Amino acid sequence: MQRYIEKFLNYLRVERNASNHTILNYKIDLDSFDTFIGDKDVAAIDHLTLRRFLAEMRAKNYSKRTVARKLASLRSFFKFLFREGHIKTNPVSAISTPKLDKKLPVVLDAARVAKLVQCPPDDNEPGMRDRAILETLYSTGIRVSELVGLDLDDVDFISGVAKVFGKGSKERLVPIGEPAIAAIRKYTEKRDARKVKDKDAVFLNKSGKRITDRSIRRVIDKYMRICSIAEHISPHSLRHSFATHLLDRGADLRSVQELLGHMNLSTTQIYTHVTMDRLKSVYDKAHPRA
Repeated sequence: MQRYIEKFLNYLRVERNASNHTILNYKIDLDSFDTFIGDKDVAAIDHLTLRRFLAEMRAKNYSKRTVARKLASLRSFFKFLFREGHIKTNPVSAISTPKLDKKLPVVLDAARVAKLVQCPPDDNEPGMRDRAILETLYSTGIRVSELVGLDLDDVDFISGVAKVFGKGSKERLVPIGEPAIAAIRKYTEKRDARKVKDKDAVFLNKSGKRITDRSIRRVIDKYMRICSIAEHISPHSLRHSFATHLLDRGADLRSVQELLGHMNLSTTQIYTHVTMDRLKSVYDKAHPRA
């Protein structure tokens, strides 16, 4: 089994240009299935084996979302094996994906976003960096992985555009607002050049190296506490807020799709549910016969 897993992961790495994060998630899911089947040969795996695996996860109280993700990993894995001729039948083809409840994203209103991005002090290097991080996340709606990978050469300070590399290393240009541009410029000009080890990166950690996803999470948690914002948000919440606020103010769905770097419009459509909930709330409060 492990030999086939390595073949599949190498396919993702080389041919699909998948990110390290994506490859790691596939490996975790496939390794857990490998542990479940023990010494069973891949060719002997059938839909009953998969059903027993799913039943075991449910017995262990795995969430529907986790079960669906593991099944999706197995679906991609066995599809690859079937296509490459390593197995004669695809056992996952007889398994249906569990139906998931739609989970609406957590969105901060504009006032809370303003409070959050203005929270870091701008009179010292760590504060200037943190303010630039928050401003950039909300201004562009980019993913945290895209922010981490941002180089100085990717930011056009004059035209207010940033070049980012999304999933599958797909490149796109995104507008970046003046407050974010100003915050980045102030931070990069004021930071101690003697500590800079990664001269290309926009955002650095205390050691002068490129900042990590986990550090971004800590930055947001820190200022959520300082600003006493009650909502439980993640770095992705600023991306959700970016998209929702654009739609609230009349942006069309296709444009928001392009800005977010979504492959499919259906992925972007979840934000229409969020804005509809907000419209219903306004209606209920304002209409005399609601």
